This record gives sequence, C-alpha cells and structure tokens, in this order.
Amino acid sequence: MRTVFVFPTGERAETVASLDRHLPEQRDPWTLDGNLYIDTDDEQTGYLFSDWDPKDVTLLEAAIGHHPTWAVQIDISGRIDGTAEVHQMVALLLEHGGVATDDYTTHPWTLPEILSGALIDGLRFFDFRGYPELNRAHGRS
Repeated sequence: MRTVFVFPTGERAETVASLDRHLPEQRDPWTLDGNLYIDTDDEQTGYLFSDWDPKDVTLLEAAIGHHPTWAVQIDISGRIDGTAEVHQMVALLLEHGGVATDDYTTHPWTLPEILSGALIDGLRFFDFRGYPELNRAHGRS
C-alpha cells in the first residue's frame, strides 16, 4: 500500500463535506473505485505524524505557514498504478490551496507542481516508478 497525505486549506468539516458530495453513501473510509481508501487523520485522536521524521514535519509547516492538526490520508492499492486516481483526488482536495506529501520525497507538493509534472530532487509527485531507479543511481537500496 502506498500513501499520500493531503493538507487542504480550510476547515476539516468543509473537506469532509466535499468528500461526502464526491464519494456519496460511504465514509470510514471513502473509496474511489475500490482502489483508493480515503480517510481523515489527526494528532489528537489518530496517528498523524506518529511515524514522521521531525525534519519532514518542519518542511510541511514551512510550506503551509503553520502546524497542521489534521490531514486526509489516501492509501493506494498496489493492485493498480493509481497515478490518475491520486491526481484526481488530490486536485479535488487542493482545489482551494494546501499541499500534499507522498512516500517518495520529503517535498510538500502544491497542486500546480503536481499538475505540471514538476521534478523535485529528480522525482515527480507520487513517482513510485522513478523512486527505485533514482535510489539505484545514487547507490541506495
């Protein structure tokens, strides 16, 4: 399972309402075609940041200008590529601003960076194909 965290601007309730509108009659988690599993997470009652490197949290805080207390977590099934589905969901969630993170870089990605296919440290957003290749090129396993 691959994971993307999305930190939309606005209130959590607004994001939940948007997910309810776009993925009706489901929750805990919402699913997109049975391949993306979408839920909210927070520090108070959940596990948000529990396994994050503190430097990555600092990068995220700098990108959005404050310490976020909640996020949308998207788990992507390994049965599918998932790139188009992740881009679709992230575009919806970041429509009014915010950033997303993935398993492959420490960079907090903006929607324009994601949509343009920007390269950051040799990778694009959710670049699970390029990640192993880049690590081999740098002598990492």
